[in-house]
Amino acid sequence: MTTSTIENPSQPAVNKVLSPVRDFIESRGFPTQRHAYGLDTAFSAEAGSGGRLVILCAEYDALPGLGHGCGHNLIATAAVAAFMGAAKALLDLGVAGRVRILGTPGEEGGGGKVKLIEAGAFSEDVAAAIMCHALPLHQIKDGWSGTAGFRCIASRRFHVEFRGKNAHAGQEPWNGVNALDAAVGAYTAASMLRQQIRPDDRVQAVIEDGGAAPNIIPDYTRMNWGLRSPTIQRVDELCERVKACVQGAATAAGCTVNYKDAPSYMNLKVNDTLCKQYMDEMGLLGESILYQDDQPSSAGTDMGNVSHVVPSFHGMFGIPAPPDVPVHSRGFARAASTGEAHKAAIKSGKAMAMMVMKILLDADIAARIRSDFQA
Repeated sequence: MTTSTIENPSQPAVNKVLSPVRDFIESRGFPTQRHAYGLDTAFSAEAGSGGRLVILCAEYDALPGLGHGCGHNLIATAAVAAFMGAAKALLDLGVAGRVRILGTPGEEGGGGKVKLIEAGAFSEDVAAAIMCHALPLHQIKDGWSGTAGFRCIASRRFHVEFRGKNAHAGQEPWNGVNALDAAVGAYTAASMLRQQIRPDDRVQAVIEDGGAAPNIIPDYTRMNWGLRSPTIQRVDELCERVKACVQGAATAAGCTVNYKDAPSYMNLKVNDTLCKQYMDEMGLLGESILYQDDQPSSAGTDMGNVSHVVPSFHGMFGIPAPPDVPVHSRGFARAASTGEAHKAAIKSGKAMAMMVMKILLDADIAARIRSDFQA
């Protein structure tokens, strides 16, 4: 058994959102730093000087086969709107403070923000890191139009490679070592494990490569696994149990196994003061925002890792979508491309711009945000 780190996780190339985002920011007089912090598809731009620093996180990666089925185009739109509004206010007022927009690629399994943390993107004395995510309106309970205190659980992703030996499946199958048997065995064992895990744990897997032809004993298969649990400690424990299923299947099939681990996503810490600020600002724009969900979502995000490093906000704004349309679907990709969705993202961006200004100008608010984070 060997273990390595995923350098380029299985996902599409950065889509056509990135270049227009940078071009738009630069066209407004703010130079962007490309390949920020050593990541090919990250960028940053900044306005202001001195004082406190607020970072706006912009996501823009798409989903394989679905496009913007998670609405990252809207996340980027809201972040750009917030940056432009706050930057203009800072420069017009001539007050101390800095706002930075940070392009954070690879949230969909690539752990872009984890890599940015490791590269020092959040090592300064950051007053807050802020972003907002789109969600179908029908998934926001009790008729609210968004959620301030959105909580996510922890998650881990890894690839598994099984290696066996080719043989003719009809003439001499006994001379082969079937790597597909190992993959199917691992999937079956993990399926049985689900009966013995907690209700808020999740185990997901797909076979990405299952062999070339039915008359050839496959000598190579590859699986992609995703695990979720409320805390990073519990997801690590779950990972040990799942990898035991994988190892047992490899042993039974006579295969070797290799793991390629992606960065782990930590649970998202909610900052009460930032939530209150978002609620207030969206209220002034005519939106009713839920303060906090009573139960964490079973989704995961690398913004969770940021929330353990600096005070963070990850809100949700609703967009119109048919009642049977979930996130991570082609239907939501269509919903995220509409004018109504764009207007919702701009409104969220306006609220975040006001949050930025209050954090930079109001020392009491900034202190309460820091106190919530430390608590």
